[in-house]
Amino acid sequence: MAAPKPRVKVPKSASAGEVITIKTLISHKMESGQRKDKDGNVIPRQIINKFTCEFEGKPVFSCDLDPAISANPYFEFNAKVMESGTFKFTWVDDSGDVYTHEQGIEVK
Repeated sequence: MAAPKPRVKVPKSASAGEVITIKTLISHKMESGQRKDKDGNVIPRQIINKFTCEFEGKPVFSCDLDPAISANPYFEFNAKVMESGTFKFTWVDDSGDVYTHEQGIEVK
């Protein structure tokens, strides 16, 4: 499988105090650790186990994920923006790999 690729959709601009919708998706196989290969060996668990979103270093949203989550986890949530800044999105998987994406928003 190709390297996990985060995709994020944040409005480019908003009004001060506006509630915006943020959508994220990361391409990841999310192996649960409960399946076996053709030889009967358990395929090791390999999932995204934590997702966080920060705005200018302040937490906006975070969650822990369990093996029951689907492949390519998708999150949609709302945030109120008061000033221009940058959102930072972070995904962490079982192997300790960290995937990040940053996207700015301009508040008019």
